[in-house]
Amino acid sequence: MRRTSMQLAAAVLASGLAVAACGSIKMGAAAITGQQRISSATLSDQVASLTTAYQADNRKGIKPQRAVTQMPQQVLTWLITFRIYDELAAQHGISVTPAAVQSQLNALAAQARQQKVSTATYVSAAGAVPPDLVPQIGRYFAILSAFQRRLDGGKPPTAPARQQALQNRISHAQCLAAKNLGITVNPQFGQFDYTTFSVVPAPSQLAASPSPSPSASASAKPRLTPPC
Repeated sequence: MRRTSMQLAAAVLASGLAVAACGSIKMGAAAITGQQRISSATLSDQVASLTTAYQADNRKGIKPQRAVTQMPQQVLTWLITFRIYDELAAQHGISVTPAAVQSQLNALAAQARQQKVSTATYVSAAGAVPPDLVPQIGRYFAILSAFQRRLDGGKPPTAPARQQALQNRISHAQCLAAKNLGITVNPQFGQFDYTTFSVVPAPSQLAASPSPSPSASASAKPRLTPPC
């Protein structure tokens, strides 16, 4: 079967969220962001949507670029990311219009056409995004784009050092937004790793090495507290 190699924009693949692993979780919640919760039922529905998308992609010979065994963590990452960026927008007085969101969706659709696939296939296979969440992806991109323009004055840096400095400022703002929400993740669905800005599976105590080396422990252990 034909295999199509696809990648979303760097912001989609590299971005994530800041989630504290402490705090109480209300019954039926996969995560809590501020005063709002992401229900386990919502997460389950979106994982089912992504599973269906993967099945459709597979029939076209398109393989997902992310581990299918970690779908709950990947989908929960996106659901919280959207709330993180809403908080970031509120903190920095950023308001995006429907037209700005649609512009981002149009750009995403254009990237999908270049790969000769649908937008739903593009976002699911490349970014583990359930097709139902495509509108939220548009809003996320619109907020990110507006924030970048504010930081760089509308002149994206070309020098690697300046590009990294810009990414560091975005990551810091993202971290502060998440910290302000006091986000908690239900341990049933994993834990947040500040190193990769993503929800990752909780480590198995049974599978853990009884005497790991200090260097191995440092490299494998997720960072669970905000660095900001």
